[in-house]
Amino acid sequence: MYVCSCFGITEDQVREHAAAGACTPRQIAATSGAGTDCGSCVRRIQGLLGRPCPRREPATATATPERHTPDSAAAPPTARPLPAAGAPALSPLPPRAPAAAV
Repeated sequence: MYVCSCFGITEDQVREHAAAGACTPRQIAATSGAGTDCGSCVRRIQGLLGRPCPRREPATATATPERHTPDSAAAPPTARPLPAAGAPALSPLPPRAPAAAV
């Protein structure tokens, strides 16, 4: 029986893809195109798969991503330097003139 009439994918083809390792409708779509046009077959594909994917092994507790900690003396690259003592403070931008009516 056809599961995806947009691409002519049958139940047997979905099962073949599942046997080859596809375990989500998205993986079936990547290999066959089923579910990528109108999407009405996605729930049927999920029903045919009917099993959860094997979970990937969780990351070990010792593997932590490296984080960049900037030197406390260095300013971030987007920060403006503070004015020297006694120097005039930075002034805000002047207000914009109203646009001319056309």
